Amino acid sequence: MYRIYLLTEVEQNMKSDLVKFKDSVFYSLAFIALLWIVKAIEFSISGDFGDYGILPRKISGAIGIITGPLIHGDINHLFSNTIPLLILGIGVIYFYNKIAFEVIALIYLMTGVWVWIAAREAYHIGASGIVYGMVSFLFFSGVFRKDPKSIAVSLVVTFLLGGMIYGIFPTNDNISWESHLLGSLAGVFCAFYFRSVPTFDAAGKGKLPTENNDEKELEHTLNSDLSDKALSFQYDFVPSKIATNNQDEKSAANTKNDPDKKYINTYKL
Repeated sequence: MYRIYLLTEVEQNMKSDLVKFKDSVFYSLAFIALLWIVKAIEFSISGDFGDYGILPRKISGAIGIITGPLIHGDINHLFSNTIPLLILGIGVIYFYNKIAFEVIALIYLMTGVWVWIAAREAYHIGASGIVYGMVSFLFFSGVFRKDPKSIAVSLVVTFLLGGMIYGIFPTNDNISWESHLLGSLAGVFCAFYFRSVPTFDAAGKGKLPTENNDEKELEHTLNSDLSDKALSFQYDFVPSKIATNNQDEKSAANTKNDPDKKYINTYKL
C-alpha cells in the first residue's frame, strides 16, 4: 500500500523549518527551566549556592566551571538572563542546527575554564558568559561566513543586543565582566572554527517524516498522463495507507493526521 505526497519544494522547506524552530524553542526553554529549578531549590532550603560558583585558581573552585552558570544571585539576576538565553538559544539552534549543541557546549566549557584561569579571586556565578558567547558566535559567524543568511542574523543580533558590548568592560566591580569578555572570545573562536560547516543539516532537508522507520521510501516518476498536472510538485511514494483519487475528501484528510575559601565577593554574570 502506498500513500502519495504532493508537496512543492516550498512546502517541504516550511515543514523542515517548523521542525527546526520547535526544536530550538524546546531546548532553549529546557535549559532555562533548569536554571529556575536550581533557584527554586536554593530558595526552598534557604540555602546559598554561591559557593558552587567559579573560584579562580582554586582546585575546590573548579567545580564552578560546570555549576557556576546554573547559579544566580537573585531572581532579578536570573530574569535578566532568561530572555537573552531564550532569544539566543533559539537563534543558534535554529540557524546553526547542525553544530548548535557543539557550539553551546564549547562556549559553556571554554568560558568556565578561562574564567577559572584568568579572572579575579571571587566566586563567579550566572549564565551571562554563555549569553555573551552566543551573541558573539551569531555576530562573527556572519563576518566569517559572508553568506546572506548569516549576515542577516548578524545584523539582527547587533540591532537587538548591541548594547551588551559595554558589559565586557570593568565598569562595575560587582559584575563579572571577565566572564562576559571571555565568553565573547569563546564565541569568536567557535564562529571561526565552524565557519565552513553548512548552516543547516542538509541531510534532513526536504525529507518527509514516515510513519514507520522500517519502511523504505521509494521515488516514483509519474507517467506521461500526469506530467501535465505535476508542474513543480515532487511525488514521493511512502509505504503506508493508500490515498487514491477515488477516495473522498474526508478519507484523504484522515490520512494526514573548603575552610580556606575566602568568600571575597560574588560576581554576577
